Amino acid sequence: MNQRKYELELLTYAGLLACKPAPTPIDNHTKLSSTESVPFTYVQAYRRLIGRFMYLTNTRHDITFYVQQLSQFLVKPAISHYNATIRIIKYIKGALSLGLFFSSNTSAHLKAFIDSDWDTCSDSRQSIISFSVYLESSLISWKSKKQQYQRVIVKLNTGQ
Repeated sequence: MNQRKYELELLTYAGLLACKPAPTPIDNHTKLSSTESVPFTYVQAYRRLIGRFMYLTNTRHDITFYVQQLSQFLVKPAISHYNATIRIIKYIKGALSLGLFFSSNTSAHLKAFIDSDWDTCSDSRQSIISFSVYLESSLISWKSKKQQYQRVIVKLNTGQ
């Protein structure tokens, strides 16, 4: 199951149909932050691209984490955020027709993987947790989100 036609429409919309593909969705050295100094003036264009990416994540779990990261900056995007969206489009160009595969000869073998980063978000200092669930070799569920921390106050009884 893939969205090749939609991916080609996205490339055409962004004017990058003839671009050179990127090997990864984002550069490993890219640090996204809300304190970027140079704001991106075409906020609506940035929001439209993120919205199109969100629709694409229904079948492209490989970009889900990066789309979640970039969607944090919808209110006040910077040029570096926009450049990261362009990098994702170039990655999509190099991986057209990538999608979900559901095998016809699956048994009931369920596998789950989970991962967590400590202190990943540079703005909130929150950890990011993600998981994926497979039925045999077919991906059936995935998620990536920031962990919510709660402050716990403990009252000690001194026993006097």
